[in-house]
Amino acid sequence: VDRAGARSAHPGVGVNRISGRTRLLAIVGDPIDHSLSPVMYNAAITALGLDAVYVAIRVTPVALPHVMRGFEATGIAGNVTVPHKIAASGLIVRSTPLATKVGAINTFRMQEERLVGDNTDVAGVTETATRLDAEGPWLLAGTGGVARAVAMAALELSVAVRIQSRDSGRARDFVSWAQGVGVEASVDDGSAIGTAINTTPMGLREGDAFPLALERLSGTRAALDLVYVRGETPWCRACRALGLRSADGRTVLVCQGVEAFRRFFDGVDPPREIMAAAVNRELDG
Repeated sequence: VDRAGARSAHPGVGVNRISGRTRLLAIVGDPIDHSLSPVMYNAAITALGLDAVYVAIRVTPVALPHVMRGFEATGIAGNVTVPHKIAASGLIVRSTPLATKVGAINTFRMQEERLVGDNTDVAGVTETATRLDAEGPWLLAGTGGVARAVAMAALELSVAVRIQSRDSGRARDFVSWAQGVGVEASVDDGSAIGTAINTTPMGLREGDAFPLALERLSGTRAALDLVYVRGETPWCRACRALGLRSADGRTVLVCQGVEAFRRFFDGVDPPREIMAAAVNRELDG
């Protein structure tokens, strides 16, 4: 595949026959071992017979500027995950209008020899929230790049958000940012909410505390955990046991992945069912 994403001339190349012509895509984060993006994208690449491979790279905050410059110099596209979504946005000269408004990127691609930052998380959250019938207002745990994407999805769906953070200053700063881009936002005041959403990494590690206390969810009707682990996170399972409509981060992963795939491979239709099946096998197997 060339940088424009043309289909390989050798159907079925997939990830098992890598050569000097194989296109490299990558996701960067810290930690990164949990990411199922390589599983999801490589399943799509193999199914479509594209000469490409997608890998995960652990990148520390100190190394991130050097890595992003290297990607631009070598024409590598890919994704950004926690905790780099906001920082990476500041390292890329060109961004889409949406990514600029969010101030965080999760996707980057080459265009005219420069990296262009984009945000497909907003589309992923919007689609998932619609499927979940996520009524407002939304209570968000966290104030990072994922939370910004959720806030933008709330704006698209005309839903108010309440912000909860262990750092009250960060909560206030987030509310100020959100209000500045048009989101109806406020610091959590304990009032009734329709949907609880975890945007923090809590739940990735065994023994993590719940991102939002179950006692806070009285009257809540839905819960979305942006974290995904095998068998769902304990918080997601606990919310379901309370009778809430609940979903983990796999749906957002696939929805945003489909949008990112279109940016990586121009003119190639993403195989959504194959991508979702690959993720579900890892999480349910």
